[in-house]
Parts: sequence; structure tokens; C-alpha cells
Amino acid sequence: MTTDNSPTTQTSWWSLPGRFLRREFLPVLTDLRLAIALLLIIALFSISGTVIEQGQTPAFYQANYPEHPALFGFLSWKVIQVVGLDHVYRTWWFLGILVLFGTSLTACTFTRQLPALKAAQRWKYYEEPRQFQKLALSAELETGSLDSLSQILKNQRYKIFQEKDDILYARKGIVGRIGPIIVHIGIVTILLGGIWGAMTGFMAQEMVPSGSTFQVKNIIDAGPLALSQVPKDWSVRVNRFWIDYTPSGGIDQFYSDMSVLDNQGKEVDHKKIFVNQPLRYHGVTFYQTDWGISGVKIRFNNSPIFQLPMAQLDTNGAGRIWGTWIPTKPDLSEGVSLIAKDLQGMVLIYDETGKLIDTVRAGMSTQVNGVRLRILEVIGSTGLQIKADPGIPIVYTGFALLMLGVVMSYFSHSQIWALKKGDRLFVGGKTNRAQVAFEQQVLDILEQLNNPSESQVKTPVSGVSS
Repeated sequence: MTTDNSPTTQTSWWSLPGRFLRREFLPVLTDLRLAIALLLIIALFSISGTVIEQGQTPAFYQANYPEHPALFGFLSWKVIQVVGLDHVYRTWWFLGILVLFGTSLTACTFTRQLPALKAAQRWKYYEEPRQFQKLALSAELETGSLDSLSQILKNQRYKIFQEKDDILYARKGIVGRIGPIIVHIGIVTILLGGIWGAMTGFMAQEMVPSGSTFQVKNIIDAGPLALSQVPKDWSVRVNRFWIDYTPSGGIDQFYSDMSVLDNQGKEVDHKKIFVNQPLRYHGVTFYQTDWGISGVKIRFNNSPIFQLPMAQLDTNGAGRIWGTWIPTKPDLSEGVSLIAKDLQGMVLIYDETGKLIDTVRAGMSTQVNGVRLRILEVIGSTGLQIKADPGIPIVYTGFALLMLGVVMSYFSHSQIWALKKGDRLFVGGKTNRAQVAFEQQVLDILEQLNNPSESQVKTPVSGVSS
């Protein structure tokens, strides 16, 4: 038995995968039905990522999505964590769907949109009267000249192509053929931005006492490449945190005065943030989202100032309060409890039996267990949500391209042919959209060519519609 190693056989063998891709896989990949199905799947899981809280702790999902009864009969915390619905935008299958959708659009661009653009850029002259019969709108005139027609078309911003004295071709709106390509590029750019943001972005939460300096460390959700985006060469100082209250005692707004510091401690940026007014620096955004009480400053008689931490107490959903215990004797044998519920300075003091001793405000003092206790300040802490998404500029660029492409797509690609045959002038044209407007335009052109009678104009065919 002999083996044929001829170049023809080897070329045929290696061309089989390429032939399979062109004939079997590529038509499926560029199918509009596949693109629509992928788009609906992306929309469905994007909605789920909006409805289901992202990046929370397992305890959160166990408490809010129990197994019995499961939401909709199947959605429990186990399903959420196994499928990845708690971080849907970073799951491998969601990113895979985005890649497949982008690949489909890219393949469609190269196999359909670019060839259509190249075909629109090519033209041929009509040199026989019978060629005008296939046009949706055409006319045969007894009078008129190509020179006058050329001038009329130029006035209407047509680009004229004329190599002989008896034939003419004109077109305008080629940008309408470029529009769909720009739309595809914009969508693919948005997908790339989303994938890049999912891979490199992170979200963190910090509770920072007023007057403290911190670096981003408490990361709760991050992509596999996010470590490169976490700032290490600068830090943030919360200069001051305060709350404005309404006359009835409710919270009106809370603020954080913040400074960005370099490695030498020099301030490189400064901003007062509040809800919907974040601090942005080097692609990292600091949002004001929460507040708390971190500590209290006190003094016994003429002692030095002590700053003691306060912890949030469990009230079973009855409100938020913070408390601490203060020893009133050096051997810690006696002490009092301090309770505060806001930053207005009101502090409740209880003895060891839970009896209310006194109620004081910041700057006031009271007598407890034989010593004078002065409450100097209740120290607040700001709750910050910190996000970085390097894909956002790419997504914005994609949206800009998408809107530009949509606007460009509204331009009609209109073509007009003309042939001078003896004493007869044949004129015809077609367009890819706005058929009625184009028909009226052609009729106006014919009207200017010595006012042809109605019988000289062929009735549009092929169901002309707008």
C-alpha cells in the first residue's frame, strides 16, 4: 500500500477544517436568530444581576433566599451560589456569552456588512435602455440633457461619475452603508469594556472613623485581574465626618471631608462628598453610603482625654444604637455604660444594674460613682463604598460609536443612472430606504428636465413604500 504525499492531497487535507468553518459553522455564527437569542439571554441574566444583590456574604443569601420556601419554587441560596448569580457579571459562562455574541457580530460585519459596503462603492454604467426596466423608478424623456441633469444632481449633493458624454451615474448617502458597521463596532466595544471591567474591577466597603487615614483593603467583590487596580501608592484621610439633621431630628444629609494623600503624606486631592457626589481619583470612586459611631472622647475629673471605641448593639431591628463600657475605678471593679443613637451629642449613662443615671450632651459633665465624667465628643465614622471599573471608558466609547452608527444608518443610499440614446434620455434610480421621499425627489428632478408628461414616467414597481 502506498501513501500519496502529493501537495494536492496535503492541501486538501488541511483545508478540511477551514471548509467546515466556512460552510457549516460560519452560517450559524452569523445567523440573526442566534444574535437575537444571545442578546435576550444577556438581557435576562443582566436583569437577574440587578434584582439579586451582588457580592454579599453567604449568610446574607441564606437569610434572604431560604430553601423552604424557595423563591418562585426553585430560587434558593444554594442555586444562587452554585450558578453564580451572586456575582453573575464575573461568571465564566456570562463572559462566554458576551464573547460569543461579540464574535457573532464581528463575523457578521466581515461576511455581510463590509461586502455590502464594498458593493455600494462599486458601480457600473447602464449602457442599454432595457437595463432601466429593472429599477423601481425610471422614466424615458423626449427632451433633456445629461449636462442639465448633472447640474441638478450636483445641487442636490449627489456625487457624479461620468466617463462618456452619453452615460452618467450618481449617488449619495454612502455613509448610510457605513452606519451598520459602526453600530457593530460600537456594540463589540461595549462588550469588550464590560468584559475588561468584570476582569479588572473591584468593589470594597470601609467604615472609617472621622480623622483616620486608610487604604483600600476590605474588598468584597473583585475580578481575577483586579489586584493591579487596587491603589497601593496613595491613601485617603477622612478629615471630618458630620451629619445635618432636620428640625424634627431626622437625618437630612451626611458628609465626609476627604483628602487623597501620596506616599509622603502630601495632599494631592481634596473633596467634600455626600450622597450622589462621590470622590473620584485615578479610576477609583468613593461613594458616601452609610454612617456609624466609632467612639467617644471622655475625661475623668482632670485626667487626660481618653478615646474609647463604641460598638453597634443588636436591637433586633428596632433601630441602631451604639454602646461602650467605661470603668470608673482603676481596678475595673465599677463602671458605667454609655449609649448613643446619633451624632447630635446626646449620651445616655446607665449603671451596672441597667438603671439610667443621667442624660448628657457633648461638652457636659455628670457625677458618677464619685467621679466627674465629662463627655467631650461623640466620634462618627463614615461608611464608604469604593468601586473601580477600568472598563467604563471603553463602554462609554462604545456607546458613542453606537449612537453615531445609528444616526449614520438613517442616511439613505440613493443611486441614479442616466443614458442619452439618440433624442431620448433614460433616467432611473433606487434607494435602500425612504422610498416615497426618493420617488418624490426623482419626480422633482424629472420635472426640472423640461416638465415631462405624466405618461412619460413609469409607475414605481416592487411595492414601493416608505
